[in-house]
Amino acid sequence: MLLVRGGGVEGGAAAAGVVDFEAQAVADDGDADFDEAVGGRAVRETREETGIDIEITGIVGTCTDPRHVFAYDDGEVRQEFSICLLGRPLGGELRVSDESHEVAWFTPAETDGLPMVSNIRRRLADWRSGKIPVVR
Repeated sequence: MLLVRGGGVEGGAAAAGVVDFEAQAVADDGDADFDEAVGGRAVRETREETGIDIEITGIVGTCTDPRHVFAYDDGEVRQEFSICLLGRPLGGELRVSDESHEVAWFTPAETDGLPMVSNIRRRLADWRSGKIPVVR
């Protein structure tokens, strides 16, 4: 989850954020509910992980990378598939949860110095470029 305030495609102090999460094809671990839409899940996950209530305002795009796989001890292997959405904060207070280690707001420029994997950095660059949505 990455929270970025202002300076994005919409501009202005009220513009917010890139909400990114791994999409699950099967709700086998309690992360997704079968009756939950993608936007609703992003709103719920953002609230649970950051304490911030948002509304979804758009989509940055989708991302898959055949070289990025998750291999589990039981032999199951999954390929990453993620959906990157845009959201606007409605309220709430930043807080750490049992799913997050640290929670903070960043300006787009501040994200340049943050450690992150290349796939997340690519999604952030897509958002900052204004050439969205993208399908990767």
